Amino acid sequence: MKLSRIIIYFCLLVLSFFLVVPTFTADSPSVYKIPIHKEVEKGLYAFLERSIHDAEEAGANAIIFEINTPGGFVDSAQKIADLLDSTSIRKIAYINSEALSAGAFIALHMDEIYMSPSGTIGAAAVIDSIGNTADEKANSAWKAKMINAAKLTEKDPKFAQAMADDQVDLPQYRAPVGKLLTLTAGEALEVGYSNGTVKSLEELLDKTNLSNAKVIESEETFMESVARFITHPIIVPILLSIASLGLIVELYSPGFGVAGTMGLISIGLFFFGHLVAGLAGYETLIIFIIGVLLIIAEFFLPGGISGILGAAAIIFSIILAGGNIVQMSIAVLIALTVAIVGMVIIMKFFGKRLKAFNKIILSDATTTEQGYVSNENRIDLIGKVAVTMTALRPSGTIRIDNERIDAVSDGSFVAKDKQVMIIKVEGSRIVVREVAEEEAT
Repeated sequence: MKLSRIIIYFCLLVLSFFLVVPTFTADSPSVYKIPIHKEVEKGLYAFLERSIHDAEEAGANAIIFEINTPGGFVDSAQKIADLLDSTSIRKIAYINSEALSAGAFIALHMDEIYMSPSGTIGAAAVIDSIGNTADEKANSAWKAKMINAAKLTEKDPKFAQAMADDQVDLPQYRAPVGKLLTLTAGEALEVGYSNGTVKSLEELLDKTNLSNAKVIESEETFMESVARFITHPIIVPILLSIASLGLIVELYSPGFGVAGTMGLISIGLFFFGHLVAGLAGYETLIIFIIGVLLIIAEFFLPGGISGILGAAAIIFSIILAGGNIVQMSIAVLIALTVAIVGMVIIMKFFGKRLKAFNKIILSDATTTEQGYVSNENRIDLIGKVAVTMTALRPSGTIRIDNERIDAVSDGSFVAKDKQVMIIKVEGSRIVVREVAEEEAT
C-alpha cells in the first residue's frame, strides 16, 4: 500500500516537473504593433502613451508603429516625440502609405524606419489654422526640430531640413528651391532615411529578426476614439459654441428644453473627451462647477461680483482643460462671439425676455397701456374754439373758458385776439387753426 502511494507521488512529481519546465525556458519575444493613423493631435498622444505603457509593462522586445498620417499639430507631435524618446524599447516605424509633416517628424524619432513600396515621407512645413505657411518664427523653430530629429538617429540633416524648408535646393529629388522634399520608399532608402522596403508586416518581422515574435496589436478603445474626435482642435470650438449658444437660448425659453439639453451635452462631452485623453484632471471640472455655482449665486446676491468670478472660473477651467493655452483661448473666443451674436439675434428678431435674469434685469416699463402717461392728454378740447392771447408765430398762448393754454398754429401766423379752433391734441402739444370770418360766432 505504501509502495503504491510512493509510485503515485513520484508520477505526480514527474508530471508537475514537465508542466513547470516551460516556465523556466526562455520566453518567445513579443512585439507590440501600434497604429499612428489619421491626424496627429492630442487624442493620439493619449492613446500612444497608454499603448507604450502597456508594452513596457508586458516587457515587449520591440514596438512597431504603423504610420499612415497626413500630419497634424506641432505641439502634439512634439509631445509624442518626447514620449518616444523616453522609452527604452526598440522602436520601429513602418510607413505603410505616408508619413507627412508631423508624421515625418515622429518617424525620425524611431530607432529604425521601414517603408512599404508606395510609402512616402516628408512635406513637413508648418501650416497655420487657415492653411497658409506659418510665420518665420514658427518655421524656424520647426526646422531646428526636424534637423535635431535627424541627427538623433545619425541621418543626414540636410534632407530633414529640406522637408520643412523650401529654400533647400534638391532638384534630383523633385525639390528645387520653392518646393518641399518628399521622399519615396526608394529615395528614402538611398539617402539613409529608411532601413528597408517591405511589402507586409511579416516581411518586416523577418527583416528585423522578429519573425518568431508574438505580435500584440494595440487598438483604440471606443472611449479613446471618441476622445480623439472630441479633442480635435476643430471640434473643440464647435462644441463650446453649441454649449454657449444652447444655454443662452435656454435663458429665453420657458422651462428646460432642447437648447439647454444640447448645451449641457456639449459641455459634458468637452470635459469627458479631455478627461479620457488625459489632457484635463478632475480639478478643471471642479473649477467649472464652482464657476457655475457662483453664477447661480449671482441671482440671489447683489453687486455682480459673484457672476464675474463665476464666468472667469468657467473660462479658466475650459482653457486649463485643453492643455494648449493659445488654441483653447481661440476656441473660447469663438464660442463667446457665437454666444453674443446669438443673443443679439434673439433679442432683435424674436423679442423674448431673459426669463432666468428677471431678478437682476429691470423689465417693467411705464407704458400707456399700464396707465402711465407723461402728461395729461386733452383730447376733449378738439373742435373747441379759443381766442389767442398772444400772436402765434407759430407758438403762443390761447384762452378757452378762462383757461390759459400753450398752443401752436397749423403753420400760418395768427394775430392776437383772433378766434382759433383746436384741431389736434398730441400729448402736451395742442394744434390750432385760425377760424375764418364766416365761421366766427
